[in-house]
Amino acid sequence: MNSTPEGARRTAYDAVVIGGGAAGLSAALTLGRARRSVLVVDAGQPRNAPAHGVHAYLGHEGTPPAELLAAGRAEVRCYGGEFRTGRATDARRVGDGFRVALADGSRLRARRLLVTTGLVDELPDVPGLAELWGSDVLHCPYCHGWEVRDRAIGVLGTGPLAVHQALLWRQWSADVTLFLHTMDDPDERQYEELAARGVCVVTGEVASLETRDGRLHGVRLASGTLITRQALAVATKLRPRTGVLASLGLAPTDLEMAGAVIGSHIAADPVGATGVPGVWVAGNVASPMDQVVAAAAAGVRAGAAINADLIAEETRRAVEARREPFSARMEREVCEAVLGDRRHGL
Repeated sequence: MNSTPEGARRTAYDAVVIGGGAAGLSAALTLGRARRSVLVVDAGQPRNAPAHGVHAYLGHEGTPPAELLAAGRAEVRCYGGEFRTGRATDARRVGDGFRVALADGSRLRARRLLVTTGLVDELPDVPGLAELWGSDVLHCPYCHGWEVRDRAIGVLGTGPLAVHQALLWRQWSADVTLFLHTMDDPDERQYEELAARGVCVVTGEVASLETRDGRLHGVRLASGTLITRQALAVATKLRPRTGVLASLGLAPTDLEMAGAVIGSHIAADPVGATGVPGVWVAGNVASPMDQVVAAAAAGVRAGAAINADLIAEETRRAVEARREPFSARMEREVCEAVLGDRRHGL
């Protein structure tokens, strides 16, 4: 990496990573180990902040999200990576690179950009639900199922995937209730599947969630009936944080599962390259269904791809510089000096 005088703040980097979650830190670590100058710009709003621990990440099972990120930042710093707390508001192409504007008015230059800003979960509009998000209101059984195993679990029906969701959560508890809420009624086959698995079905809209000592106590229906539950599974709308990407002309596209739109994402190739040359994405902004371990892996792939792309550019420039004495420009100048008006090439 290039050095910066002590006390000075570098403003130009090989790569600027926007977003400091698992994907962004893994990419920065990969780039740092490749001896690239890299800056991570992070607004400090990780999606999994409400969670008690990271799961299904080999070697990090149960680690609190904040601890995992702190360890990742320390590792990135070991290889010269830098950090800036803030929010990127705009990015524009300038020459062969990009100019990035931050909310505090500062400007950065980057040869390549990686955006790992993650997503926002849009929760169903049910009073009391948001307050329990990440504790007793959950979305992913692979992330939280073990922690609520054998408890009374409810599934809030808001779309066509609710039956699938209820059958999935049935793996972790024999006491699962599907609240139809605003979803269409299941068809005959789905009712049979739910009955065969012992999943109770409750009709009518949910009016609110009720708590006791800060924990979920039950689901109150619009009819007034209270059905006690200890955990509630919901389906959120997965909305990527795309502000800075929009300034580059990248818009989200719908993300579908089993024919239902469950959110949106930024389209990219397998290593995260977008339709804008020099811009990559990784993590939940590109793959909303990824857990932490998958987001980290995507960051490594994107970091390696960015380094390879920089190497290709540097190699092209080196070849051009090596050929410069024999370039068309140099040949023209020699001809003019030696032959004057009689020149016709060397």
